[in-house]
Amino acid sequence: MIRSSQHNYARGYLLILVIVFGAVFFTITSAFVGFVVTQSQVVNSKYEQQQALEISEAGLNYYRWFLAHFPNDVTNGTGAPGPYVHVYNDPEGGPIGEFSLDIASSTYCGDVASIDVWSTGYTYEDPSLQRTIYARYSLPTVTEYAYIINSNVWAGSDRTIIGPYHSNGIIRMDGTNNSVVTSGQSDWVCDGSLPCSPDPDGTTLDAVYGDGPNSSLWTFPEAPINFAGLTVDLSTMEDRAQNNGGIYIGPSGDGGYRLDFQSDNTVDVYVVDDTYSYYGYTSADGWEVERNVIDDDDYLTSYTIPTDCPLIFVEDKVWLEGDVASKVSVAAADNDLGDPDHSIILNGDITYATSTAGLLAVAEEDVLVGLVVPDTMDLNGIFIAQNGRFGRNHYKTSGWQDVLSIHNDYVTRDTLTMNGTIVSNGRVGTKWTSGGSFVSGYDTRFNSYDRDLVDDPPPLVPNTSDVYEFIEWREDG
Repeated sequence: MIRSSQHNYARGYLLILVIVFGAVFFTITSAFVGFVVTQSQVVNSKYEQQQALEISEAGLNYYRWFLAHFPNDVTNGTGAPGPYVHVYNDPEGGPIGEFSLDIASSTYCGDVASIDVWSTGYTYEDPSLQRTIYARYSLPTVTEYAYIINSNVWAGSDRTIIGPYHSNGIIRMDGTNNSVVTSGQSDWVCDGSLPCSPDPDGTTLDAVYGDGPNSSLWTFPEAPINFAGLTVDLSTMEDRAQNNGGIYIGPSGDGGYRLDFQSDNTVDVYVVDDTYSYYGYTSADGWEVERNVIDDDDYLTSYTIPTDCPLIFVEDKVWLEGDVASKVSVAAADNDLGDPDHSIILNGDITYATSTAGLLAVAEEDVLVGLVVPDTMDLNGIFIAQNGRFGRNHYKTSGWQDVLSIHNDYVTRDTLTMNGTIVSNGRVGTKWTSGGSFVSGYDTRFNSYDRDLVDDPPPLVPNTSDVYEFIEWREDG
């Protein structure tokens, strides 16, 4: 009996062990199977999510194609509000999902400025797994450049330039460029119009040459930028100002107008009654009598910048300054044949009161930094000298071509910082030297293009291409 009890006890003990180890094995096996199933579900989910992303990208590519054939159509050809749902067909598997498009546009003065597209993709296998991509389509504009110049140009050693720098002519680059420098030419024979030292006149040089660093970023020849094609249609700007909700200011009958932007999104307008007479020098015209310093002006009125068409067209000469609070464009021109072209004088600091502000200033002739201006000057905006040049004229304090004695201290200035874009038909210059010595203008200049204006420029900024491009792309959610 004792032997039988011991035998039964051993058998019971073994049974318990079998049950315990069986339970452990079952638990491990179940966990492993569960892990495999879960991993399979995760892989399938990731696969469906990736397919949903690719379908949403297909939606963006579709609408890019659509805009190439039907520019400015933000209703997918329906004339009705969205969303617009399209079936996505796999070339091998047939219909596998859909993308849904929501489309909006930014419009100024009746013209489409940019188009925003949200494309949501999903598969039929799991419609709950959706991916949404946002993209902004826009025509590329001059805001992508720090400079676009239609003539030969010399960037001095004191210059620091951030952003693409392009000239259709020859570039002597002695300054520091932190982006590409491109010329529409391949080479040139030095004729003395730009410094060639140490090479003598008659030497064949590269289209971009000089003593500046970062020469690896100099490329030539690049396709010339069609200057006539990218300059602003001033007649269109005048029409939009008169008939599409902008601000039109007719001839003053005096010297022109001073526009002083205010941080409350208004602009104060003054009639310029009288200006000082003195001499200024340009490379193109030599010494001439100039009247760009205001002696007296009278307050005329104040305008609130319109939201739907923030455009000011002035049929006269303009002095410009102030604190810009929104996107706004200013043009100074006279579109009547036979009348003189009008210029813009940058009369003081032009700053931005908000992070969303931006300025376009277009002159039919020159855009000039004035004589009586701050020693340290800040200029924010896109400045276009359509038929003339951007710059600051040469002044001196002695000789028969001198400035008035009350303006002697303004002949040389310290620092000019420009944030934005300069488009100039003629040669650009804001510093003058004689015998290697600084004699007039700004001693130190900094230039940087404004990345914010690339994505969201002021109205009627000139385009550099007629092909829509992605200027912003991101996944939403």
